[in-house]
Amino acid sequence: MSENENPSNAVDWDELTESLLNLVRAPGYKTAKPKILAKQLGVPDDELQPFKKLIKRLVKQGRLAYGPKHLIEPPGKRDRNRITGIFRRKAGGFGFVRPAGAAPGQRGDDIFIPAKGARDASSGDTVLVRLSKTPGRGGQPSGEIVDVIERETHQFVGTYFESEDLGYVQVDGTVFQQPICVGDPGAKNAAAGDKVVFEMVRFPSHIHDGEGVITKVLGAAGDPGVDTLAIIHEYNLPDEFSDEVLENARLQAEAFDESLGDREDFTQRTVITIDPVDARDFDDAISLARLDNGHWQLGVHIADVSHFVPEGSILDREAHSRATSVYLPDRVLPMLPEVISNSLASLQPERVRYTKTAIIEFTADGAAVATDLYRGAIRSARRFAYEEVDHYLADPSAWKKKLSTEVHGLLGRMYELAMILRKRRFANGALELSMREVRVDLDHDGRVVGAHRVENTESHQIIEEFMLAANEAVARKLHEADILFLRRVHKAPDPRKLKELTKFVNELGFETESLESRFELQRLLKRVEGDPAEQAVNYAVLRSLKQAVYSPEEEGHYALASDCYCHFTSPIRRYPDLTVHRLIDTLARGKKPRNDFGKLAILGEHCSERERRAEAAERELTKQKLLTYFSDRIGEEMEAVVTGVEEFGLFVQGIEIPVEGLIHITALQDDYYRFDRSSHTLTGNRAGNQYRLGDLLRVCVVHVDVDRRQLDFRPLERLSKSGGSAKSKRRAKPAKRSHKPGRKRGGSKGKRRKKG
Repeated sequence: MSENENPSNAVDWDELTESLLNLVRAPGYKTAKPKILAKQLGVPDDELQPFKKLIKRLVKQGRLAYGPKHLIEPPGKRDRNRITGIFRRKAGGFGFVRPAGAAPGQRGDDIFIPAKGARDASSGDTVLVRLSKTPGRGGQPSGEIVDVIERETHQFVGTYFESEDLGYVQVDGTVFQQPICVGDPGAKNAAAGDKVVFEMVRFPSHIHDGEGVITKVLGAAGDPGVDTLAIIHEYNLPDEFSDEVLENARLQAEAFDESLGDREDFTQRTVITIDPVDARDFDDAISLARLDNGHWQLGVHIADVSHFVPEGSILDREAHSRATSVYLPDRVLPMLPEVISNSLASLQPERVRYTKTAIIEFTADGAAVATDLYRGAIRSARRFAYEEVDHYLADPSAWKKKLSTEVHGLLGRMYELAMILRKRRFANGALELSMREVRVDLDHDGRVVGAHRVENTESHQIIEEFMLAANEAVARKLHEADILFLRRVHKAPDPRKLKELTKFVNELGFETESLESRFELQRLLKRVEGDPAEQAVNYAVLRSLKQAVYSPEEEGHYALASDCYCHFTSPIRRYPDLTVHRLIDTLARGKKPRNDFGKLAILGEHCSERERRAEAAERELTKQKLLTYFSDRIGEEMEAVVTGVEEFGLFVQGIEIPVEGLIHITALQDDYYRFDRSSHTLTGNRAGNQYRLGDLLRVCVVHVDVDRRQLDFRPLERLSKSGGSAKSKRRAKPAKRSHKPGRKRGGSKGKRRKKG
């Protein structure tokens, strides 16, 4: 079985974990590499990759350790001055290592690695660090890399050029400052200026240059679509499905006959879907009624993808490998073939479709009192776009002639219950960060014509509340049945980080009590709404929180203020949801699945990693397309807000078009500015000359480097200062746009943005 396939049911991963730990802890144990340990424990060859992931998880937990030459050691044997972690290289050649299972007192403190101590490690590599007795920048721990345990990737993307009868590639981004030699000119028929994919044969270090070999030519840099292909290869994203996978999907289509069988019949209930206007797949639908006792009965009907993707099938293995759909600005890389995601499983109007249905009963004030789960079937009465529902909510009477009585009444009930649930959720301490999605606007040729932020309107909130309620209700049902499942876990933040956050926002002028209280965090986020410092504060809060992951651990979800939560509502685009659906099938058959914590933990880490990869790729391509847009607009002026302050300058983000860029310290020519790390300011010698987070400026674009992902601004005018209760009193007019808005992103839906 390949690295990306499901861990086999033939391996008891809980038992294997104990056997591995016992082996390594045993007297006389000699350090060995994972492959040798696998043989000693009788792990099948096709389970070697999952076994290596198990070892990495145990290292992160501090239960095992990596030693020199990738040998596995018991943690007690490890030199306290040697730490394993993930390396991130910066543009200057230096970098930082985030410890994994570090020695006491070191956990959570990034280790500074100077350029000469980074060897040939690249960003994302798992490395072994030897700590130095001399502190690094700002007094933080420092050290040098003594071993690269595992490479994140050997594949890179860049722009090809030739010099002195040799071919070179300047790698995209700023990780590698010097170009990489790829041998003979014209390799793979590459021409100067082409975007190419190459395999790194020798990684560059401070003592030798890098070497590589071209494996694929993507096309001329700047041609439509080449930037997307570059990101797909840079992040090693899955693209086309194999013929075998497509054939299996077609066989599932041929076998589907819409008969209900033993399914619960919900086809007579009034059910609707609400999705983005350009959506092509619909994976959730809603029904809602008031009961005689005044309670609410909410039906959340989710596309039954598990019916078409049998566990262990080639379709399932492909879905597991991808783990998530990837939503790029100009195309979608789906988790499942479109014959399933956009047809068979999609809850299209006026068609019988199979569902996993959660029927949840709420009291009049929104307390969940009962949940029943079904293998069901529905027939959606109407498909709505979010914009249509917003228009309905603005004037319901105007829609009476456009809608049936049942659908009109359903929309009204949905809004009423959703707002009750929303109020109750925030009363329980749920947090909501203002981190609105940036959506790139494309013309019909796929070129960028602008960008906008996606607004979280009331129609979005209706669906969001029902999806959150269903996810929590299903998680509680599985928990009560004593079943292990993949939870959506968001651990509570480190109190030390929350203390730092409290100090940070107080220095910005927002007086708060300790932000170790979630309710004080709530009040802060509410208070900064509309303030120029809103984005800066929200980013700071986000950085202080831990990352949500998939795991069988009972850790709860901090941001949602939920002690039991999973993902159930999007099996078309998320593999963890599909695993939850299968557990519901098992319960429906009156059986109890075999609990295997180790197997689930490995699966959770795989799905979490794939999710992070997808988000990083989308974020990077969005940034790249915005830079391409502004590369033809040197000198254009805009309103921007300061989102970061560093010794070398100010990071700012546009207000109308949310592109990010740098105002270098040398561009602040009206004074000599000094950096104050404690107050996050650049302060000049002249009275009143100070820049801080949240300041509103008018800037102009002076330089764009698309390949290195850099944009430089020059300040023109200070519009307002951030600070506490003082709101922006003056807003500059947005820069005029010399184009007409183009169509929004084509293709598949943006519905992945639903929280939960």
